[in-house]
Amino acid sequence: MNLLTTVLIITFLLLLILTLITFWIPSMNSDTEKLSPYECGFDPLGSARLPFSLRFFLIAIIFLLFDLEIALLIPLPWGDQSLNSPQMFMWVSMFLVLLTYGLVYEWTQGGLEWSE
Repeated sequence: MNLLTTVLIITFLLLLILTLITFWIPSMNSDTEKLSPYECGFDPLGSARLPFSLRFFLIAIIFLLFDLEIALLIPLPWGDQSLNSPQMFMWVSMFLVLLTYGLVYEWTQGGLEWSE
């Protein structure tokens, strides 16, 4: 057997074993608390089908958008050593101004307020 066939067989066997374990282990340790839909242990006070506030999703999306800023700004120390530093500084400045403008816009529109 060549290497590719051996790797494929080992991958398939590992996949099969892990799938069987995944279905086998939870059936061994089932009890009423684990089978209930409320895993925190508290009895439900109301309907579980109440919709979330739209403001919650808006705040989550805003957080994700502004959190991406960190991932885009992390390589800056390495970019500072490039041959064209003024151009790199201009692009980073434009990016930060755009993010600041977005933050100010959300703030003035009341998107960051939790209560009315």
